[in-house]
Amino acid sequence: MGQVAFDTLQASEELETAGISREQAKAISLVVRKSHEVADVATKADIAEVNRNVADVRKDMAHRFEKTDAQIADVRKDIDARFEKNEAQMQARFEKTEAQISLVRKDLQLEMAGIRSEQKLMRWMLSAGILGIISLVVKAFLVTAL
Repeated sequence: MGQVAFDTLQASEELETAGISREQAKAISLVVRKSHEVADVATKADIAEVNRNVADVRKDMAHRFEKTDAQIADVRKDIDARFEKNEAQMQARFEKTEAQISLVRKDLQLEMAGIRSEQKLMRWMLSAGILGIISLVVKAFLVTAL
């Protein structure tokens, strides 16, 4: 901090003019000067310097905040791009899986259609076999009974 300007000679002269002896005026002036030297008092120049320093720090902080905001914006863009890429990949996988499920479903439907056809054929053959057996049984009992 700067020193407070104190003119001991002027103070002494004013005290002498007020009626205090020269030795007393000189002693009082020296005591006041020493008290100013010991006191850590800020001057207007000190305050102005602190204000300039604060303004410089504010400018620096504003600049750093701008950089940080720009970095955050870049990170957000990167994250958004990654999410879009992942979303597109997931959509493609989903569509591929749906296509595979559709193919499996068609294969199962074709296989089931074949099984149904075979079942109908087996029913027809079984029915024909049963009718043949019934006709043989009827022929055997009716022919012998007649």
